Amino acid sequence: MQKISSGIKSIDSLVDFLHIGDNIVWEVDSGTSYDIFIRNFIRQSFEDSQKVIYIGFNKSPQSTINSIKKDNLLNPEHFVFVDCFTSGKGKNDNTFLRFYENPSDIKIIRINNPKDIDQFTESLNALEDSLPPGARYVFDSLTGMQDLWGNENDTYKFFTFMCPRLYDLDTVAYWILEKDAHNQKFKANLRHITQVVFELYKRREELYIKAHKLEGRKNRTAFKPHSYEIADGNIFVIPAKKDSISPDFGIKIKEARIKFGLSQKDLADKIDMTPSFISQIESNQISPSLNSFLQIAAALNINPAHLFEKDKKPEETSWLIKQDSIKQNLSEKTRAYSIYNIVSNGSTLSYITTINPKENLNGHFSKHKKNELIYVLKGTVSVKIGNEEKEIKTGDTVYLKDSIPSAWINRTGDRAELIVFCN
Repeated sequence: MQKISSGIKSIDSLVDFLHIGDNIVWEVDSGTSYDIFIRNFIRQSFEDSQKVIYIGFNKSPQSTINSIKKDNLLNPEHFVFVDCFTSGKGKNDNTFLRFYENPSDIKIIRINNPKDIDQFTESLNALEDSLPPGARYVFDSLTGMQDLWGNENDTYKFFTFMCPRLYDLDTVAYWILEKDAHNQKFKANLRHITQVVFELYKRREELYIKAHKLEGRKNRTAFKPHSYEIADGNIFVIPAKKDSISPDFGIKIKEARIKFGLSQKDLADKIDMTPSFISQIESNQISPSLNSFLQIAAALNINPAHLFEKDKKPEETSWLIKQDSIKQNLSEKTRAYSIYNIVSNGSTLSYITTINPKENLNGHFSKHKKNELIYVLKGTVSVKIGNEEKEIKTGDTVYLKDSIPSAWINRTGDRAELIVFCN
C-alpha cells in the first residue's frame, strides 16, 4: 500500500500516514480549527506535485482562495475549484457573481445548478476523467450538500457512489461533516463505506482528535482520544494516556448481545444503527462515539464501566481458534452467501465464505480491494474474472492480486465453503 503524508507529522505518526485510495471523513465540532488540517493537506499535495480538486459547497470561491493564499499555499497550476456555492447557498447573489468579472489564473468550474445532483455528478465525473491518477480531493462540506439537496438520503447516495470511485482512481479525499447536523445512523453508514474516520471535538477549551475507523492499520492507539494544539499553523498531537479502552471491548459487546438473545440487527434496531455498524464494533474494526457507546450499554442492560475492564484469561490458548467460535462469528449474511470472520487485526484478514446451492452472486463477496488467496474447503463453484469463467473444486486455490471477480456461481445442490486470506 502506497503511503503519503497528511502534511502534519504527528498525524502521520499516529495513523501510519494516509494510504492511496483513502477517503477520510472528518466529523467536526465548531471551534476545532479543522480548516488547518485541510490547508496542511493541500500544502503537502502541492509539494507532491499533485492536483488538488476543491469542491466548495459552504464557502465562496473568493473566501476559499483567500484562505489558501494567506498561508502562501496557492499553486494555480495544481489547483481546481469546483464552485457549488455561488448558485447554491449563494443564490446567484451579485456579491458572489462579481468574482467572475475578473479573470483568474486558477481553474474555476462553476456548477450552474448544484441542486441537480445528476448535473453535479456528471460534471465531477468529467473532471475526474480528464485528470492523471493521484489527484487529491477536498469536499468542504457534506453538511452543505445535505442543506442544498434537502435530505441525508440523497447525500448518502452520492457518497456511496463517489467514495468507491475515488478509491479505484487511487486518489486521497477529505470529506468534512459537521457532526451535530447529522443523525447517528447517517454517520454510521458513512463509517461503513469509507476507509478512515476522524472526529475533532472540544472539551473545556481542550481540542481532541479521535479515530473511529482506520482501515489497513495495525496500530489501534489512534482510537483513543488525543489532545492537539495549534501553533503557527502547525498541529501537534499529544499522546493519549494508556489503557483507556479494553482490547476486549468488541468481544464483550458481542457476548452481552448473545447472552441477551439479540441478533446484530436486533441490537442495531434498538439504537437506530445498522447491523454492519454493530459487526464492525464487535470485531474491533471501529470505535463507537461516546453517545453510541452509552446507547449500546443501555440496550444490553450492562454497566458501561464493565466494557473498559480487561479480562484475565491465562488459561486461554491464544493461537487456537475453535470451529464453534468461527461459526458464532457471523459478520454478513445474504440470500446467496454468508461470511464468518476468523481473524481481523487491521493488516491481516481471514474469513470463511459459504455460497448457497443454486445461487449466482453478481460481483465479489469482498468489499475491499486487497490481495486475496481463496482456497476451496468444500464443494464446487465457478468464478468469473473478466470474460473468463473457471470451475474450481475442493482443494483448488484462487489468487487475486490485480483482478476482482465479477461473479461467483454455485450450480450444484450442495453448499460450497471457501477460506479467504487477505493482506
